[in-house]
Amino acid sequence: MEAAIRFSVAIALVLVLSAAGLTYEIAAGRVLAPFFGASLLTWTTVIATVLGGFSLGSALGGIVAERPRAVALRNVRSALVATAVLMAVSPALLGVLYAWGARGTHGMMISVFLVFFPASVFVTLPSPLLAKLAIEARPGREGSSLGFVLAAGSIGAIFGAILAGFVTLPLIGSTATFVACGAVALLCLPFVRSGGQANPGVTVAAAGFVAFAALAGSPVCQYESGLSCLHVAQRGPEVRLVSDGTVQAAERVTPVEADESTVELVLSYTEWMWARMDRDLGPEASVLFVGGGGYTLPTKLLASRQEAQAVAVEIDPLVTEVVRVHMPSAAEMIAQAGYHVSEDKVSEGRLGIVHADGRVFLNETDQRFDAAVMDAFSSGSVPAHLVTRETFARLREIVDGPVYVNLLDAPDGPLARGVHAILRALYPHVQVVQGQVNARGRTNILFAASRQPLDPLDSSPDGYGPTQISDARAFTDDRGWIGHR
Repeated sequence: MEAAIRFSVAIALVLVLSAAGLTYEIAAGRVLAPFFGASLLTWTTVIATVLGGFSLGSALGGIVAERPRAVALRNVRSALVATAVLMAVSPALLGVLYAWGARGTHGMMISVFLVFFPASVFVTLPSPLLAKLAIEARPGREGSSLGFVLAAGSIGAIFGAILAGFVTLPLIGSTATFVACGAVALLCLPFVRSGGQANPGVTVAAAGFVAFAALAGSPVCQYESGLSCLHVAQRGPEVRLVSDGTVQAAERVTPVEADESTVELVLSYTEWMWARMDRDLGPEASVLFVGGGGYTLPTKLLASRQEAQAVAVEIDPLVTEVVRVHMPSAAEMIAQAGYHVSEDKVSEGRLGIVHADGRVFLNETDQRFDAAVMDAFSSGSVPAHLVTRETFARLREIVDGPVYVNLLDAPDGPLARGVHAILRALYPHVQVVQGQVNARGRTNILFAASRQPLDPLDSSPDGYGPTQISDARAFTDDRGWIGHR
């Protein structure tokens, strides 16, 4: 006699598996960042790959659904076991491929396909049979039954996206999220009972593997939120804050009083930016920093100018907390002078901290500043919405003095050309320098843009000098930066 699944159970399984699939998709985009960065290209590849897997899984599942009922149910159970194993092993497999030399856009695309495509196929394969069983459970009401199946799939996808972005990734991290998705697939097994003899050994082995992955799998990130994958690296007397594989800030670890003589800048690009700020700004300057990072430049500014004010806009509160724990000079400055702008708009503190997106802050603030530093990064690049003509036009409205910009790009690369075109259109005086090119062919390209002429610097950090940027189209909100290829 053919086994049957109740209508409510079939609908619930469709919903749960859809939620697991979308949670897996978003976790895939997050776990890629430490290896390949997070950009339009990485997210496009992940979405296309996972949706391709969903499509093939649905097609194969339709063929499975036409088989004898007991055979079809056994096939679905096997697909759930494969889903659990493949999802749990995903971050480890990604790390192996990276260690074997997967690099660049092509390496990223191959890695995404090999790691995330198979699980995407298997998690979707049960859905056609579940839909068939749901329709059969309500003879004469096939139309509404099919509508409920489709709705359950959509609701599950919505729930999975919210669960990943707001709950699992911020709270338990990407590695545990993959394991949880696999565990959910295994929990569906008792509700998919075949008419023949089941093989409990396979299920037990899969459950053991998923449990092992949960206990033995090392987290991808030392500190992780829904926005950042952070590591703190100690190199001799220096501590470095690394976000998604890119060094964001560095500081000497000797805990000392924050003053001009002891706050030492470690990264060469910050030395040039500070030299430029020190030449351009007065003793009571008010400076906006879009991108808190390690808070090294705000710390240097406030330590060297006792009457200066700073507002640092950092999108991720986790970054600020890690700085408090691991970067002594910045932590001391935050403790002495820091205050949260959203909580205390009138404060005696000199370092206002805003945990918000930089563009949102620019759009909403009514403060004015004497200068601004644009040094926000997502993985190895600047978020696209922070390098558009509209962003810098708004910045020009609220900043009376110079604007300093830090980019990571190839010499005369597309990002540098687009930003250069924006600054030249808005400011009559623009200086640009670049540092030494790294092994990946990129370098820090630094801009200083001003309404007034910029005095030359007495000296520049080693390796930094003027560079030529070709003409290009300015980025806009409509046609902006798409990320490194």
